[in-house]
Amino acid sequence: MADFERHRRTVFGIAYRMLGSVADAEDLVQDTWLRWSGVTGPVASPGGFLARTVTNLALNKLDSAAVRRESYVGPWLPEPLVAEPDATDGVERAETVSVALLVVLESLSPLERAVFVLKEAFGFSYQEIAEALDRTEAACRQVGSRARAHVRARRPRYDAPPELRRRATDEFLAACVGGDLNRMLELLAPDVTSWTDGGGVISAALRPVTGADNVARFVLGVLRRLGEGAGVRPVLVNGVPGVLVTVDGAVDSVTVFEFAEQPDGAVRISEIRAVRNPHKLAHLAGPAPALGADGSADRSGPA
Repeated sequence: MADFERHRRTVFGIAYRMLGSVADAEDLVQDTWLRWSGVTGPVASPGGFLARTVTNLALNKLDSAAVRRESYVGPWLPEPLVAEPDATDGVERAETVSVALLVVLESLSPLERAVFVLKEAFGFSYQEIAEALDRTEAACRQVGSRARAHVRARRPRYDAPPELRRRATDEFLAACVGGDLNRMLELLAPDVTSWTDGGGVISAALRPVTGADNVARFVLGVLRRLGEGAGVRPVLVNGVPGVLVTVDGAVDSVTVFEFAEQPDGAVRISEIRAVRNPHKLAHLAGPAPALGADGSADRSGPA
């Protein structure tokens, strides 16, 4: 039990990055525990055994997840991990679990995703990854190189410093709450794009909204429809500053931003992703799972 608890963060972290779902990741943590509790003999590398187990369970689950997403209504976004703004646990490697990155990982093959997650997020060697996935080391290197190139070409090109993210998010939040359209336009990139995930369960834009004026008016319209019972506050979303909206105390949506440097040197919001699907927010009624964002507690290779 002690060995499993020591590596639980990593088990959850691998599952979440592989599936983009908190609920599915928690199910895989339980399945991994069942596999672990059924082992009768000694395990030379508990961390490696658990990483191998949860990775292969996630690969099996990705097939059914892909089928579900083909019929998903509107944009699909990962379930957000939310923490208070002063949280520090796991934030140091937030780039490996950002919403923008998880969206990009959706476009990888399951094998590419597994190699990328194990290598880039948790620092396993290619030899360890090969043992976990029952592949040759050379094949894993090739897959890893292909996955990195794919992610590099599609992830946001500007890595906004945390201080800038927090300040710009707070300013945009204040402008939204105050209904200050002009200030919102100053903070948005001209070609900004907004995605809203309602999953066909709740009202949401079925297609991306593009352009600063369209996005600003869309956001203000949403806030107006929510009415006086709406509350808006800053939070950390997958390790970076974001916004949580409640209506009469119940979570309505979680939003996170990406930024881009403009030709004039200014940094503005270039992407907005909001999750409104209540099924993806149900876990926020309780404590959020740990990000498990660094692999320092579990660098042992697969058993």
